[in-house]
Amino acid sequence: MKPESIPAEHVETRILFVRAHKVLLDADLAALYGVSTKVLVQAVRRNIERFPPDFMFQLTERELKILRSQIVTSSWGGIRIPPIAFTEQRSEL
Repeated sequence: MKPESIPAEHVETRILFVRAHKVLLDADLAALYGVSTKVLVQAVRRNIERFPPDFMFQLTERELKILRSQIVTSSWGGIRIPPIAFTEQRSEL
């Protein structure tokens, strides 16, 4: 599925800084693609070889707690596991 053109301002408001990387959380990326977070995460897990470790990582409980304290209104709802963060781009090997 190829997403339609998304205004840059819409994407920029969802970018966070985690571990010195610009990232989009799985729920925000799923919303941009018009799918549920569950569908996105399942697709990633089924095709994990296509997602190198420098392209994505799962937040720790501590990182999630810090993000929640910084963002009063959570778009993540009652998640049970920390979200996956997708980096802006892969580093060069």
